[in-house]
Amino acid sequence: MTSPHPAHQLTVRRLGVDTYREAVVFMRSDCAVCRSEGFEALSRVTVTVGERSILATLNVVHGDLLDHHTAGLSEAAWLQLRAHEGDLATFSHAPPVESFGLVRGKLYGARFDDDDLLAVVRDIAAHRYTDVQLAAFVSACAERMDDGEIVALTRAMLQTGDRLRWEAPVVVDKHCVGGLPGNRTTPIVVAIVVANGLVMPKTSSRAITSPAGTADTMEQLAPVDLDLPALRRVVADEGGCVAWGGSVQLSPADDVLIRVERALDIDTEGQLVASVLSKKAAAGSTHVLIDIPTGPTAKVRTDEDAARLARLLRHVGAALGLTLEVIISDGTAPVGRGIGPALEARDVLAVLQRDPSAPLDLRERALDLAGPLLELGKAAAEGAGRALAVETLDSGAAWTKFQAICTAQGGIRVPGRAPHVELVTAPISGVVAGFDSRKLSRAAKLAGAPGAPTAGIRLRVARGDAVAAGGPLYELHAESVGELRYALDFVADHPEIVAVAPRKEAP
Repeated sequence: MTSPHPAHQLTVRRLGVDTYREAVVFMRSDCAVCRSEGFEALSRVTVTVGERSILATLNVVHGDLLDHHTAGLSEAAWLQLRAHEGDLATFSHAPPVESFGLVRGKLYGARFDDDDLLAVVRDIAAHRYTDVQLAAFVSACAERMDDGEIVALTRAMLQTGDRLRWEAPVVVDKHCVGGLPGNRTTPIVVAIVVANGLVMPKTSSRAITSPAGTADTMEQLAPVDLDLPALRRVVADEGGCVAWGGSVQLSPADDVLIRVERALDIDTEGQLVASVLSKKAAAGSTHVLIDIPTGPTAKVRTDEDAARLARLLRHVGAALGLTLEVIISDGTAPVGRGIGPALEARDVLAVLQRDPSAPLDLRERALDLAGPLLELGKAAAEGAGRALAVETLDSGAAWTKFQAICTAQGGIRVPGRAPHVELVTAPISGVVAGFDSRKLSRAAKLAGAPGAPTAGIRLRVARGDAVAAGGPLYELHAESVGELRYALDFVADHPEIVAVAPRKEAP
């Protein structure tokens, strides 16, 4: 009797397992395909349905989750393959990834040349690397890349993605290297700059190691998953946008690497520069402003580190033909009150709407960036940019433009609120002496941010504020009781998150 399933094929089934962009196939260890092909757990396999093929990592199943004639696909694999329930798939060993030998050489001290990095990045963009191999590449590049290699990596990332071109002779952009909780200036800066006639197609990332990225926060206010035609339409209609860069494939290799960097909780200097500048160039930017917040618990901790990073950004920017300016800013305290997507979005709205209770530090920091960017784009004379930015914000023109951008992207939204809120109070009376930005970010992530968009921290004090014992310091916001407990346990063990110094008695 002939089987409806040829020996080399299995019916594919959507399992609904989220493997965060890694294509994974699930197969019984005793099915004919697995046994005949000699597949083992974590084997790389080629999955083919009709004329469509993907590379996937095999997870072997023991038990009755799947029958002998069915292979399960993770969400990422299902969407990449564009399969339908009941499709027959063919499975075979994936060809070896020859470029990984170059990564292995780098681990042993060899240097990448331009062709090496182009080969590696092409394979990464094509999803040929396993997560283990990606982690090896990230590790090999940490603190081991010279200026020439970083330029080559940036160019390789640029060559393997889409590239936007605009009719405007000047296209501006800005980027903050991160590490400063709540520093969500981008939506405000875009609104100010675009309201003054400059073109600013802002593509932003989701969080890598932080409780929120710009795209996560903007998504609480408007859709950010714009494809290329939608992004072009929004920019043509309004002069700018705030979109998620991963949806337009401007640097697809970087989007793959970000997934692994997030898991490793690292963001190396060379890859940071390559990531930022490849996406700026791919977005069609000509004039770019980079903000480097610097402080003892920020991502960039010392003035020397900031100066080195600034030099590297300028060097790579010049190699790409970008007009680039770097600002080294104060990174000793969080910005605004909210830490987490929805909480940061509320701060952004308060500043744009000129709410009297809006966080002044977020407003001032946004103006400090919008002013130089207006000058860089020649919308303001040298030294006149900040005054123009203040006028644009205070007149309501920035808020009007921001609403128009949100509408063009799919409609303005009201940020949600977390169902669970717990107040953390001061252990003693005194003065707020400082904040540990890294531990604040950690607590916000334990509370669920950014995956739970309304989760995070809302600060109730600023540095220098007087507090009484038992008075409010900050609120923990969570979408589940379990995540709230995780965060509460962490902050109980780390009271230095918000340091309160005893008030000095007058002599």
